Amino acid sequence: MAIQRRRFLQAAGVGAILGLSGCTGDAEPPQAADGDSGSQSGSDSGSGGSKQELTLATTTSTYDTGLLDELNPVFEEKFDATVKTIPQGTGAAIETARNGDADVILVHARGAEDEFLNEGYGVNRRDVMFNDFVVVGPADDPAGIEGMESAADAFATIAESEATFVSRGDDSGTNKKELLVWDASGVDPAGKWYREIGKGMGDTLVQADQSGAYTLSDRGTFLATKSKIDLEILVQGPLKGGPTILKNPYGVIPVNPAKYPDVNYSLAMAYAGFLTSPEGQDIIDSYTVDGSQLFFPNALSESPQFGQYVPEDYDGGGNASASVSDAQFEQWVAENVPEDF
Repeated sequence: MAIQRRRFLQAAGVGAILGLSGCTGDAEPPQAADGDSGSQSGSDSGSGGSKQELTLATTTSTYDTGLLDELNPVFEEKFDATVKTIPQGTGAAIETARNGDADVILVHARGAEDEFLNEGYGVNRRDVMFNDFVVVGPADDPAGIEGMESAADAFATIAESEATFVSRGDDSGTNKKELLVWDASGVDPAGKWYREIGKGMGDTLVQADQSGAYTLSDRGTFLATKSKIDLEILVQGPLKGGPTILKNPYGVIPVNPAKYPDVNYSLAMAYAGFLTSPEGQDIIDSYTVDGSQLFFPNALSESPQFGQYVPEDYDGGGNASASVSDAQFEQWVAENVPEDF
């Protein structure tokens, strides 16, 4: 099992790094971070001796925005470890972990996370941070959706006018959210106006910009990319008074060692603890791009938040209804997002 896993990581690590040039719109692929050069868990990583290795499967937004470049080096130094990051859409990241090829995941699709927990593949989920999704499009707004208070109505209007919409179409957290909004709109998107490209968020934004199209984006990646594109936010998410359906919470989940005894469970738990510690939360809180805060930490709370550890429909979790989940998110926004954001 360990040999098969190392072969997967060598292939996935190279593939992910090469693929990111398309996600970010850069001409050259970024260099691998420390620990992305094929080192093995518990193996000799160089003349300095043996280091543990943590394999993190994560959504592209945490990588594309540069947030992990701030978090992972601090963790690596603190725990004398290396982090091998596999940036994928949330669906692919969860599947990587489900196959036993990751130690921990950092993703943003609570429904898929709950399925992962219910199947027994993940344990000890923790809330980490949040932002929101926004509907973006060209400044001339051919469908006339600017300022709409309902994301579902905006999507229905785009469909009715057959204005071009670019979808990630990759089973990512963003794609899952987009499909939820389409479902709420009562529209089954299809036709020449609806383009599924199977790409990451950065590349989707670039393609939407080039074709004068609309798309759904997480706010963090949009803010990190906006200097390179001419798209504008036309429908706001809940961080700026928009509909709660566009909420975007992130969670960290270690892989269950009862399923895969060879996962580095101790280091995975250390990583989850670091992200949710005061130090990790401060790094998230202070991370900005061009003066804009991209994520808001929400791991620390004086009152117990038991619902984060279990699926939302768990009968003892206390978060069985969507209305309760929405109310919790609205509380996070009220407590953590400055009024002048």
